[in-house]
Amino acid sequence: MGKLFDALLPEHQEFIRRQHLFFVASAPLGPEGHVNVSPKGHDVFRILSANRAAYLDLTGSGNETSAHLLENGRITVMFCAFEGPPNILRLYGSGQVHLPGSPEWEELEPLFPALPGSRQIITVDIRKVQTSCGYAVPFLSYEGERETLQRWSAQKGEEGLREYRREKNTVSLDGLPSPLGLEHG
Repeated sequence: MGKLFDALLPEHQEFIRRQHLFFVASAPLGPEGHVNVSPKGHDVFRILSANRAAYLDLTGSGNETSAHLLENGRITVMFCAFEGPPNILRLYGSGQVHLPGSPEWEELEPLFPALPGSRQIITVDIRKVQTSCGYAVPFLSYEGERETLQRWSAQKGEEGLREYRREKNTVSLDGLPSPLGLEHG
């Protein structure tokens, strides 16, 4: 059965550090809006304290999480054990987007690897931590990170990435503005 905690315990933090993949979920307020779930790889998740975490968000085909956070701040981050003992860990909280050049970006960016296509840092103020059994999660072997996104980003270059973000990352599927849209608007 699931257990709830008000903060990350040391064993939760150790579990998170061992994972190669996490999922981010967010949704707009409207009942017709699309719920978004995004898988995240690479070494981009950091625990800042027992009630605060951050991840480096890379340029992608959409920017749903960012738009949802601007509208309502709700975010869930989920980690699953694909190796070792079964476990699922969810972080429930509110998130905020920090763009390059902001004071928060300048403070947090050194915590992450320099990856091509870095577009924003998402911080999560954690209100609840939930663990559950994970008995139905299959075993999967980690072979390594895909380098496709990094190669694509490097090939685009900074100006190409800015143009791509202007075209693809300024509004959500539901027409909500993202912080990148406000920056370019």
